[in-house]
Amino acid sequence: MSNSPLSILRFKVIFIICWLVIITDQAIALNFFGLPWQAAIIDSLICNALLLLACLLIMHTLRYYLPRGQQYINIFSICIFLSILWLILSKWLLKLSLGHYPGYTDMLHQSLSIRFSIGFLLLGCITMISILWYNQQEQKEKDTRKTDAEKLAKEAELFKLRQQLQPHFLFNSLNSINALIGSRPEEARKMVQQLSDFLRGTIKKEETQWVTLQEELQYLQLYLDIEKVRFGNRLATDINIDENTQSMKLPALLLQPIVENAIKFGLYDTTGETVIRLYASREENNLVIRVMNPFDPETSSPKQGIGFGLKSVQRRLYLLFARTDLLSTEAKENIFITVVKIPETT
Repeated sequence: MSNSPLSILRFKVIFIICWLVIITDQAIALNFFGLPWQAAIIDSLICNALLLLACLLIMHTLRYYLPRGQQYINIFSICIFLSILWLILSKWLLKLSLGHYPGYTDMLHQSLSIRFSIGFLLLGCITMISILWYNQQEQKEKDTRKTDAEKLAKEAELFKLRQQLQPHFLFNSLNSINALIGSRPEEARKMVQQLSDFLRGTIKKEETQWVTLQEELQYLQLYLDIEKVRFGNRLATDINIDENTQSMKLPALLLQPIVENAIKFGLYDTTGETVIRLYASREENNLVIRVMNPFDPETSSPKQGIGFGLKSVQRRLYLLFARTDLLSTEAKENIFITVVKIPETT
């Protein structure tokens, strides 16, 4: 149910002013045709008071009943009915109040057609204004509901994307812990503790959409500590960030799937030590993060395009910024580079 146009102060003021002008004009016109001022004012007040009630009635009716398609004929019929009813009541009250004025009754009968035309015209104008107003309010409500639904759907998809990343990493970590229990129990216990801290941090991160780069890197370090237990000396990292980027914000839990993708391609496709490099810089009000990992050019993994982790990041960035150019990958010689741009938020 939409608000009435009269709930808007500006509309209410304009409505009152217009009605005062109509009352004044009718009184002046009646006096011009020979009716004394007192009678002209009473006539104008009675007629327009009843007409005002009819207008308010139709405005209130349209608040609950908006015509659709062929239903507009019903509104047209209501306007005619109210105009006739208004004219009958006005005629009765005017005769009762002003019938003693000489010649007034004859003038009243002669002006009935004009009065009806003016009353019907005013009712029609108020009706059209009300229909336009309520249709506009209804469209605004629909747009608001649509926006809210899209927002909820976007948030649900973002949540789903974040949740889909965890089982894959969790299963790998549990398998590594299982492998370490027999041969290296101390490292297994350490990895369990690190995994616990990592998952606890994940739950906390779900409560917010944005974090600073410094906070994200602290969380990323928990993940890297776990991976270093899994892969031992084969995994090394080099993180280099500009000082002016630490307070810049990015979506929470964005870097972990990117680095996981780099580790997957870097360690699975190569032998010996693998160095995963991460660089962060500020470029044209964008936070630009580059993650680099080596790969074997003879293997097909990098040529197959980005995996699920990077696809989920790309989808999150699209949902947040409505842009598809914020994540890119390229291969140079034996280095695979993932570049992410995060527009600065205010």
